[in-house]
Amino acid sequence: MLSEAFSLLIEALIQPFAAILLFRFHAVWLRVPMRNPIGEFLMALTDFVVLRTRRYIPAVLGFDTSTLLLAFAVEFIYLTAVLWVQGYAFEGFPLTGLLAWTAIKLLLLSVYLLIATLVAEAVLSWVNPHTPLAPMLVAFNRPFVQPLRRRIPLVGNVDFSVLVLLILCQLILIPLGGLEHAVTRLL
Repeated sequence: MLSEAFSLLIEALIQPFAAILLFRFHAVWLRVPMRNPIGEFLMALTDFVVLRTRRYIPAVLGFDTSTLLLAFAVEFIYLTAVLWVQGYAFEGFPLTGLLAWTAIKLLLLSVYLLIATLVAEAVLSWVNPHTPLAPMLVAFNRPFVQPLRRRIPLVGNVDFSVLVLLILCQLILIPLGGLEHAVTRLL
C-alpha cells in the first residue's frame, strides 16, 4: 500500500519535472519564444534550479547543457526510485545500465514531446489559430516539419506533412522501445 502511494508520487512529480526540463532544453535549442502563459509558467517552474546550475555549467556549442544535465539527473533519480519501489536489490549498483536507461528515456521523452506539440499545434490551428501558444508550438515544430513540407505537396490545400511526421515519430519509437527493453534486461 505504501509502495503504491510512493510510486504514484514519484510518477506524478519527478517524471513530469524531467519532461519540463527537457522541454526547456529543446525550447532554448530551437529558439522558441516563451512569451506566453504556458512558456512563462514553465520557465518560472524551472528557474529555481536552472539558473543556479548555469553558474557552474556553461553552455556548450549553443546548447543549454545545464538544463539537459538537470533533466538527465532528475530522470536518473526517477528511474532509481522506480527500481527501489519495485524492490530491486541494489547489491551491485548498476550505474552503467541506469545511465544508458536514462539516456534512452530522455530520447523517448523527446519524441513524445514532439508528438504532443504536433498534436497541440494541429488542434489549436483548427480551434483557435490566434492563441498565444501558437508561436511557441510553431517554433518548436518548424525544424522538424519544414523539411517535409518542402517535399510533400499540398493535397487540396491540406498539409499532410504533420501526419507524415507523426508516423515517423511512431516509427522512431519502435527501435527506441526495443533498445529500452534491452537495456532494462542488463539491470
